[in-house]
Amino acid sequence: MKSDNVKWGWGFVTPALFWTIAFFVVPLAVMAAMSFANLEGRSLTWGFHLDNYEELATRTYLKRAVLVSLEITLTVTLVSVVLAYPLAAIIAFRVPLRWQRIVLLLAILPFWTSYVVRSYAWLLVLAREGLINQTLIELGIITEPLTLANTRFATVTGFVHFFVMLLTLTIYANLKQLSPNYRLAAMDLGANTFQTFRHVIMPLTLPGIVTGAFLTFVLCIGDYVTPHILGGNNELTMPQVIMVQLGRRADFPLASALAMVMMGMVTLVYLASARWLRIDRV
Repeated sequence: MKSDNVKWGWGFVTPALFWTIAFFVVPLAVMAAMSFANLEGRSLTWGFHLDNYEELATRTYLKRAVLVSLEITLTVTLVSVVLAYPLAAIIAFRVPLRWQRIVLLLAILPFWTSYVVRSYAWLLVLAREGLINQTLIELGIITEPLTLANTRFATVTGFVHFFVMLLTLTIYANLKQLSPNYRLAAMDLGANTFQTFRHVIMPLTLPGIVTGAFLTFVLCIGDYVTPHILGGNNELTMPQVIMVQLGRRADFPLASALAMVMMGMVTLVYLASARWLRIDRV
């Protein structure tokens, strides 16, 4: 009987396993091997060469792309957490239960719009003749339009608009799992609202924050569309530099090396998040 269950289990797992190997493990292995190859003219030489990684460490524009990607990603993650937590708390504790589903539905509306449409919408809002500049001029706050589009500010704004909703959902799910007795017990022991939040609510909802922050980091650092449209190529990120290497130079080894560096960053953040969650639960 046990062997039959094992066979049934492998029968269900095998398709997903083959799919993962074919479309994740194999491409990743090919990309890793490509990162150690050399491009001489139009000829590709396979082998174990560190030239691409040495170029990443010495070329200023490549190092700058890595730094810009990290700065934008960390800024977006931090701002999204700061904005998402109060929003999730308001929905979980202040909005009546019968209205919460409608509010959550409104919160996930950005997920229904494609990246391209959403990015171009923000580009129109932030343009020199856009809604923000026109409103500020009409109110007499400024006399000349501000340069908001094609800047890092525009890129961060476009990202935050999307990821704050993702974090809101993960934090909301944690908040709804908390028993009201925790807050009541803390208040009964003399804790005020801030102390209850700091010592009870926040520690119990950190898993939701860490999970949402990790998802934000992964999706943000690998995004090409939003920085390309809203950033205006004034500051190139790693995905943009990868596309330049592929589209203009056909330098697949250097592009693979950049992609492996980005995968390494994501892996380190994942390991740190997983280790923190294990320590926190212990």
